[in-house]
Amino acid sequence: MTDQGQHVHDLTPEDVSNGVAEGRYLLVDVRELNEVAVEGYPSSVVVPLSTFDPQDIPDPEGKQVVFACRSGKRSVTASLAAQAAGLAYDKHLAGGMLAWKAAGLPTKTGR
Repeated sequence: MTDQGQHVHDLTPEDVSNGVAEGRYLLVDVRELNEVAVEGYPSSVVVPLSTFDPQDIPDPEGKQVVFACRSGKRSVTASLAAQAAGLAYDKHLAGGMLAWKAAGLPTKTGR
C-alpha cells in the first residue's frame, strides 16, 4: 500500500510472533481498549487509533515498531499516520488478530 511515497510492509503472524520473542519488534496494538480487554496480543503496547498520536508510542529502544489491529486495516492507517509524522514505522501485522488466532498463536484475555 502506498500513499505519497509511503509504504506499509505486511508481516505474517509467525514473523511478528518470532520478532517479538527475539526482541526485534515492538508490537503496537491500535485497537480500542474495550477490544483489548476481551482479547489482546501478548507483549504489546496499546495506542488506540481513535486517539492516535505517534508520540504516544514508547521508545522502541532499537526495535522495529509493528502495528496490529483486528483485521489489518487500522494498523495500516496507524503506520501511514506515523510515517506522516516523520517516523519510519512501516510494518504491520497483515490480517491482524484474526490472522494471529488462525495461525494458532497465543492471546491474553482480560486486563
